[in-house]
Amino acid sequence: MATKTSFQKKARGKIFQIPGTRPSLFNNQLLVSTGIPSLDHVLGGGVAVGTVLLVEEDLFGDYGRLVVKYFCSEAVMTGQSLLLASADINPTDLTKDLPAPIIDQPKDDTRESGDKQTTDSDMKIAWRYENLPKFQSNPSGIKFGHYYDLSKTMETRLVESINIKYISSDNLYTDSQKESGGCRNCEYNKLLEIIKTTLDTSQYSTTSQITKDTNILKIAIHSLGSPLWDENGGLKDDGKGLDSALPRFLLALRSLLRTSFSVGLITIPTHLFQEECFIRRIEKLCDTVIHLESFSGSEKEKNPVFKEYHGLLNIVQLPRLNSMTSHQPDTLDLAFKLRRKKFTIEQLHLPPELGESGATTHDPLQNLKSTGCTPGGAGNSKLDF
Repeated sequence: MATKTSFQKKARGKIFQIPGTRPSLFNNQLLVSTGIPSLDHVLGGGVAVGTVLLVEEDLFGDYGRLVVKYFCSEAVMTGQSLLLASADINPTDLTKDLPAPIIDQPKDDTRESGDKQTTDSDMKIAWRYENLPKFQSNPSGIKFGHYYDLSKTMETRLVESINIKYISSDNLYTDSQKESGGCRNCEYNKLLEIIKTTLDTSQYSTTSQITKDTNILKIAIHSLGSPLWDENGGLKDDGKGLDSALPRFLLALRSLLRTSFSVGLITIPTHLFQEECFIRRIEKLCDTVIHLESFSGSEKEKNPVFKEYHGLLNIVQLPRLNSMTSHQPDTLDLAFKLRRKKFTIEQLHLPPELGESGATTHDPLQNLKSTGCTPGGAGNSKLDF
């Protein structure tokens, strides 16, 4: 006689995956893509949620602006929210010419009834799997990391399909606010207030349970700390002492991102700052720091050694998340190149030596023939003891 037990199989609840995210293989941290797959690989798979990525701009700021566009394009393709701020240019101009995504076209498997041209592989294995159900490897149906074509522009309707909040200098600064507050760099305080108000919604909160409405907020701040942000090269108005407005803003921003599903990408023209210690202080207040060194206008532009590249990518700092050490990339000798359709980051490969001098072989022990250890230094071998 069978006896009844109180054991019941626990029903497994539905697990929601935030679109455009994946866990890290190194520390299980939730990652998002920068829009540049080669940069994601260098950083350990992507940018961790709740962290700040600092991009130290090149001299003319062209490549720093391009990284911001890739970051915004990835937010559009994954359906993530975007907060775009800039005091140098109108932020709406940045989204007008976002690169168009490269989408794989589905193969047309339809064949006409009279088509007899069938390969042998189709005859052998296709009939086994044609009736099996097809499954997607990504439950959300959204790919992590996309490739983009710089020669084409993303459609306007696609850009407008996500939640975008634009913040320009008109939203950050008014004469009345400046006079009433009596403080310097009121733009930083106003921007921080807008970010905090946006993150207070339950959609980006880490304290609430993840549901289908949970989303990632990408915060992109272009050319922060430039003179148009009322920054005096990191110095006070009188030129004596360092101004703490920018470091205080970065510290407050990082504390806000730690408790929310958000990621910050900030480009800063650090070459405008006059004190090296001020730059090091800013870098320590961010999680990931990379520096773009463009060859434009420098001697390296005409150097044949770097003829295949347009600049160097220097990794200044990598985060230590859920681990005692940070991710270690394969190499630190990195360079970037900009082609007509794509922007890639590659390992720096120097060309081999050419000419007669490179073809001759040099024997390092050749000079040891007359310096043997036997009396008089004469011997038949290279090392004569």
